[in-house]
Amino acid sequence: MRFDTNAVHAGQDPDPQTGAVNVPVYLTSTFVQSAPGVNRGFDYARTNHPTRAALERSLAALEGGVGALAFSSGLGALTNLALHLPRDARILAGEDLYGGSYRLFEHLRDRGGPRTEYVDLSRPETLAERLRERPSAMVYLESPTNPLLGLADIAEVARLSREAGALTVVDNTFATPCFQQPLALGADVVLHSTTKYLGGHSDVLGGALVFREKSLYERMRWLQNAVGAVPGPLDCYLVLRGIRTLGLRMRAHAANAQAVAEALEGHPRVARVLFPGLPSHPQFALAQRQMSGPGGMVSLELKGGEPEARAFLSRLRIFLLAESLGGVESLVESPALMTHQSIPAAERRRRGIADGLLRLSVGVEDREDLVADVRQALEG
Repeated sequence: MRFDTNAVHAGQDPDPQTGAVNVPVYLTSTFVQSAPGVNRGFDYARTNHPTRAALERSLAALEGGVGALAFSSGLGALTNLALHLPRDARILAGEDLYGGSYRLFEHLRDRGGPRTEYVDLSRPETLAERLRERPSAMVYLESPTNPLLGLADIAEVARLSREAGALTVVDNTFATPCFQQPLALGADVVLHSTTKYLGGHSDVLGGALVFREKSLYERMRWLQNAVGAVPGPLDCYLVLRGIRTLGLRMRAHAANAQAVAEALEGHPRVARVLFPGLPSHPQFALAQRQMSGPGGMVSLELKGGEPEARAFLSRLRIFLLAESLGGVESLVESPALMTHQSIPAAERRRRGIADGLLRLSVGVEDREDLVADVRQALEG
């Protein structure tokens, strides 16, 4: 089945007992057994749960994986993945990275766990050199990245990692499986914050891992149960509900983001606009080859730095000042002051996260209203 059909139906068969069209929210923590160890596939909700199982089937189908695991947040998913690695493992991660992921990697290193080193994954030759230096257990990347919307050649990163014996893990939260299929490009694991576009309505927290190979999926399924950072049934239902309209919403997000990015580009108060759908994006050709749509995220840097950024934020009327992204409503935030504050200031600036940088999550409101809002906020 094609993507939109999968989004509506995969993992979401009508309930066999009642015929309910929507997957039921099973509000139970335990399940009756006919004899010790004899059950209907479920015994305890942390281990397995019918609403969560439906979500995991849906996620696996959308990403083309052999199996998926749902977690209580995206960072919960990443924590479980890190716990799978040996204590002395080396992780190579992209330099432009969500602040929460950076904070977790640094904490693990400080506690004697896996050590993360950062590399510019937009340059495969740099990755190849670092992989030759010494063994790595995992290469971890976002594409597009948060917040600079840079891209990595996923197929080439996966090839280099595989030759070096390292797992390739791609955070596909920004692109979603609607616009990008990392497993088909050779990645081993896809990570999602299902809080974002998959849920799509800013009303749920969740995370997920999707796997290309069965053996890793089975090992991680054991760890999912052992750690217990699983979502509740209502959380799973809300993500399932959001997935059904994912294709419709992503196309609307992308069209609106394209219009907003074009309106921002070239404005005298704007230093730069970062959006994979603009020909001015340094990896525009890669975006055209690797993605079927540019996504709904736009970043811009204002020439006046933090003071001008604060003034711009105060003048917006439709874009709401809030962290997170991927909901139907348009949001705006300052990475340096909000989502990436956990990265030291000097390190932020070295990576290109200036104090005047703003990140827009472009929603599905009327396109002309959104363009008018950013224009009037720039004009003051």
